[in-house]
Amino acid sequence: MNYNIVRQNTEKNHVLDASKVAVNALWIALVFLSTRFLQFPIPLGYAHLGNAMILLAAVYFGPVTGMLSGGLGSALADLTSFPGWTLPTLIIKLLMGLICGIIAGKPHSRKPRTKQLRVLIAVVVTIAEMVFGYFVAGSILYSSVATGLLQVPGLAAEGIVGIILFYLLGSIFDKRKGV
Repeated sequence: MNYNIVRQNTEKNHVLDASKVAVNALWIALVFLSTRFLQFPIPLGYAHLGNAMILLAAVYFGPVTGMLSGGLGSALADLTSFPGWTLPTLIIKLLMGLICGIIAGKPHSRKPRTKQLRVLIAVVVTIAEMVFGYFVAGSILYSSVATGLLQVPGLAAEGIVGIILFYLLGSIFDKRKGV
């Protein structure tokens, strides 16, 4: 029995197999769990470990998995904790996964991903996008740029923790074959 889901397109067939669905679902769940249940309060919200999961998904599985896991996993976490932030989170985290996955690109060498300059650039740019996105969202939601700025230090710290955790877990991924 063939479990492939085939969608016709005028140019070519796009095959979405069960393993891709499972990988994306797993990363969405990892982002949700690490965002929703590993929280630390900061002004206007909370810091969490979900950003590291988004970075891992995007760098090791590409922009689509990064985008889906970041957007859906994070939005579900906000929907169950800070519902007013669900839409901004969906947009900001979709962009995080997409940007990180695109900049990191596919590996072109045998060098471990955590030792590639473009991966470092990808994670730093991605975290900067997240901090800026939440600054803008906070400024809009609270009708005050000053209020939006209140969350920047906490978000920057959360981002730095996410990058450190990404490199710690990424070094384990780099040692595994087939990731």
